[in-house]
Amino acid sequence: MERVLPFRFDEGEGVFWLLDQRRLPLEEVWVPVRTAREMAEAIRAMVVRGAPAIGVSAAFGMVLAHLGGEDPKEADRLLRQSRPTAVNLFYALDRMRPHWGDREGSLREARALWREVEETEKAIALHGARVLRGQVLTHCNTGPLATGGYGTALGAIVEAHRQGRISHVWVDETRPYLQGARLTAYELKKAGVPATLIADNMAGFLMAQGKVDAVIVGVDRMALNGDFANKIGTYALAVLAHHHGIPFYAALPLSSVDPRLRSGEGIPIEERPPEEVLTIRGLRLAPEGFPAYHPAFDLTPHRFLTGIITEKGVLYPPFDEALRDALGLA
Repeated sequence: MERVLPFRFDEGEGVFWLLDQRRLPLEEVWVPVRTAREMAEAIRAMVVRGAPAIGVSAAFGMVLAHLGGEDPKEADRLLRQSRPTAVNLFYALDRMRPHWGDREGSLREARALWREVEETEKAIALHGARVLRGQVLTHCNTGPLATGGYGTALGAIVEAHRQGRISHVWVDETRPYLQGARLTAYELKKAGVPATLIADNMAGFLMAQGKVDAVIVGVDRMALNGDFANKIGTYALAVLAHHHGIPFYAALPLSSVDPRLRSGEGIPIEERPPEEVLTIRGLRLAPEGFPAYHPAFDLTPHRFLTGIITEKGVLYPPFDEALRDALGLA
């Protein structure tokens, strides 16, 4: 698979370069980030997005804070406030905390985190490929652009195609930010995987026609019982798949599981600006003054999950026991 990574680090110049995902697929524009404050704003503005990629970027945001002489406590605070739902952000910053004031230690930890993302996602891809077959439907973007590695759900899809297990991928547009249309389609084209773009509201009809053999999505935060938050529209897919008897999988690194949460009720749901619903690339779609509601994520109950694909294998119900075992919790 040809990977298009979402970032690169120039240690000599003290710059972390982000591929501006708002401009894809029409333009490949690299944005220089030199401070933790700039990193927090880039995460908030979705220059970089996807839970694992946000985590790695935040870790390097702390590296930039050390390089620029910023107060690490303030840098940490700004980065934690950038986006509330993806637990990888907080996992990465928690790992960086012991290295406050240690420039070299901070850089080693950030690089180690990035390597772990790649190693973890290779394992997720291999485990996930085993359970996929035929025609697969996915939502949002879960490839290298979202992670900095090989991808979670999309990594499993590409590996399953390489093994000859799947023949075709249905790609949800993923409104209103169109991560599926702009990013997943872009990655699958580069990977040479046969795929077709659909509007989100077409998925149920495809399932009724027998054109979907499995659904696989990513995860921004999962509770210990298997409830999870993912890009808005995931819950509807889960309900539709359940109704049609289609296997529904979530793929994630175990770092995306929040061990503090017994259920999904405690997962914060980010609300983004209404303008992202009301406009597309500056073109207004609704009448002036008309309101819009824009939760960026929804919650999917664990009862709709067939399995959870992790670096340690595919977990099956009861998920609370399986996740505790995988995490090494008593």
